[in-house]
Amino acid sequence: MEAKELRSKSPAELADELVKLRKEQFALRMQRATGQAPKPDQFGKVRRNIARLKTVLRDTQTASRGGKQQ
Repeated sequence: MEAKELRSKSPAELADELVKLRKEQFALRMQRATGQAPKPDQFGKVRRNIARLKTVLRDTQTASRGGKQQ
């Protein structure tokens, strides 16, 4: 998932995607806890995708307010 793809989505779609990624992250943690040992690189990929999505979501929120406020 690239930021370019995320920027074309609406805030509601981004929120839905965030929920999906959080559920995936939880499932990976549960698999690790039960000893099913998922692919180790998946944890980092999901975490980075969550961070990327939250960054784009925050950018769209500040842009809709009329710029960055301090």
